[in-house]
Amino acid sequence: MAAIRVLIAEDSSTVRELLRAIIDGDPRFAVVGVATNGVEAVQMAKKLKPDVITMDIQMPLMDGFEASREIMIDVPTPIVIVSSHYDVREITVSMQALSVGALAVHAKPLGPDDPKFADQTEEFLRTLYTMSQVHVIRHVRKRDLPAPPVTRIRPAAGGCRAVAIAISTGGPAALRDLFQTFPANYPAPVLVVQHISRGFIDGLATWLNAVSAVRVKVAEQGESLQPRTVYLAPDDRHLGVTLAGDQVYLADDPPIKGFRPSGTYLFESVAKAYGANVVGVIMTGMGDDGVVGLRAIHAAGGPIIAQDEESSVVFGMPARAIDAGLADVVLPLTAIVDQLAKQIANGGATAPRNDAKS
Repeated sequence: MAAIRVLIAEDSSTVRELLRAIIDGDPRFAVVGVATNGVEAVQMAKKLKPDVITMDIQMPLMDGFEASREIMIDVPTPIVIVSSHYDVREITVSMQALSVGALAVHAKPLGPDDPKFADQTEEFLRTLYTMSQVHVIRHVRKRDLPAPPVTRIRPAAGGCRAVAIAISTGGPAALRDLFQTFPANYPAPVLVVQHISRGFIDGLATWLNAVSAVRVKVAEQGESLQPRTVYLAPDDRHLGVTLAGDQVYLADDPPIKGFRPSGTYLFESVAKAYGANVVGVIMTGMGDDGVVGLRAIHAAGGPIIAQDEESSVVFGMPARAIDAGLADVVLPLTAIVDQLAKQIANGGATAPRNDAKS
């Protein structure tokens, strides 16, 4: 089996050599080029056509965001952003890079002297390998397309008390598009499990909150669930709700199929608390996390929405839910908000209204 060809884009010579040593030390990979700025990264991507690119954010001549955007337009290639999660600007630009087609973001390894270096290296190589297998598409300037008509989805019986979303690869950009068009007065809380590298969930929440019509935050243990608020699962904790359905519950239970947080944990938790009064949504992502949990929502009588293949970066999680017969409707990203709004209109939410986004 041929080695996976990697292009490194990084302006720091120290980090370049560290990444090269890590990648070349794994027989599955071969470094085929090293770019020291964004312009070189674009040129080398066109010339070398690597299987995957590691992309720094802060580089001269052209930063990682612009380079990622150009590559995804000219020569679509899986891109892993390698960034510092301690730098606010880097986090923001990293999220923007994900919005133009980069697949994942990973913290820069701190070096062999760091006690977590072995774990960081293993996680980094796993991410690089997984993303190299994704078939990416050419990105073009977005056009406003009309949402297709939505038919035959059962309403949340008795009103929608909450929305629960599981999402993975391609998620940050999809969540941005989703919450940018969300009704500002949406009268139910939204709970989200987004698979993302450790250290970046706070940055994702900050970025989404800045561009969204609703409040977006990282969930905290025991906080009251509020309407027009999105709660993201924190690093390494399962996200759920109390049995009364009025507070966040975070759990240290073992990972489910390797995931903590897990979409399955979230779906099972909200099914117990809300029964048929919760809407389950499964969106772009690799694998099948969340599918087992959707069975609990389905059994309780709650409606389930799956994102369609065309608008998904990776049609894994939604496809598994559809194949299992759990999806009541399959929708493009542009139509999911309309359907969630209809769930409220079909019965009204039981959560109180809160008019102030903070």
